[in-house]
Amino acid sequence: MDITFGDIQETALVTLAIRASETARPNPRIVDEKAKEIIDTLGVDVSRFDPFLSHEGVVARTIMFADALRGLISRFPDATCINLGCGFDDKFSQVDNGRIRWFDVDLPDQIAVRRKVYDDRDRCVMMDGDALDGAWTAAIPKDQPIIVVMEGVLEYFTKEQTATCLHMLCDSFEHGWLLAEMNSMFIVKHSKQHDAIKNTNATFKWGTESGAEFVELEPRMTLVSERSYNEEMRKWTLRGKLFAATLGKNLNNRLAIFSW
Repeated sequence: MDITFGDIQETALVTLAIRASETARPNPRIVDEKAKEIIDTLGVDVSRFDPFLSHEGVVARTIMFADALRGLISRFPDATCINLGCGFDDKFSQVDNGRIRWFDVDLPDQIAVRRKVYDDRDRCVMMDGDALDGAWTAAIPKDQPIIVVMEGVLEYFTKEQTATCLHMLCDSFEHGWLLAEMNSMFIVKHSKQHDAIKNTNATFKWGTESGAEFVELEPRMTLVSERSYNEEMRKWTLRGKLFAATLGKNLNNRLAIFSW
């Protein structure tokens, strides 16, 4: 399989490696057979992308995003869902209720690579699109509630780019929900010490102490909830529990849900 990664795309290897290795465990907390298939087919050593804390963080966020999505989909069973900046993520198979419409959206070069390992499916299609330019949204049906997922995306945007993205979503869709991964400025300042990202050429650009800072950038949005990945990480291992109670207490990434 011939797959070439750019700097930001390379971070997709982190989540792929972690989801693949977790899937291969005897009692996996998450199962992502596609991630395992991709990593196995690439035949490259991705162990450097799978350190303990990043592993636990990705597992936690995968569980939390899926649970939050299922909650919204239970309220809006015919929703139109958009995985914006999808990379190689396959959330559709995790949450599909047999009725939702799903769009995996990313920049053209990433979608071209994604098409090497994924096919369009019934109610789930891939689409070129830029999180900073809403031209692609004209092709999205707007007759049902809109749910946008941005996992592992916004931490690579500057504050100005984040504002542009939020404005684009509110301008493009009259009403909607956004599930966004948030990180802190401490993590931004120390991205080159991050246990997995330090092995890529990517850097974090902006962080927040609260999702309320997103609302300051785009007042049409309302912060519905915000939860630290610590809530999930502390359930599984002693090291995860200790991290959540000490170093990571106020620094770990969060899942924030917004509506507008």
